[in-house]
Parts: sequence; C-alpha cells; structure tokens
Amino acid sequence: MPGQPLDRIESNPDVLSGQPVVRGTRLPVYVLVDAIAEGDSVEDLLEAYPFLERADVQQALHFAARMSRVEEAVA
Repeated sequence: MPGQPLDRIESNPDVLSGQPVVRGTRLPVYVLVDAIAEGDSVEDLLEAYPFLERADVQQALHFAARMSRVEEAVA
C-alpha cells in the first residue's frame, strides 16, 4: 500500500542521531530490514524482540520500500 501511513516509524534527532526507528524504541528500521534480507522470518523477529508487534515489522518494510523508490522528475 503505497499511501499507507507509517505511524509506527519515527525519526527523532535525539534518538540514534535521527535514524528511523520503531516508535517508542531505539530499534532502527535497518536492523529489521537486514534481518529479513538475511532470511529471518517475521516470527523470528517477534521472538527476538518481544516488544515488537507484527505491524511494526510490516511498517519497517514499507518504510524501506518507500525510501528506495526513485521518483521521476516531472518537467
């Protein structure tokens, strides 16, 4: 869902120098995305980080996808 709000991801200059994290934690989005890329499942992440909810992981992936899009300039 490209227009989905990302209310579970936040960036605060006082938390990890502004890196995007799961809201209310110091867990960076890149940690979750890297873990999925290395073959961990969502269930693995939920077990490793018991404070996470499935929606946190899903939004982290949506965030990474959104950040990787290249918008074409409209002339």
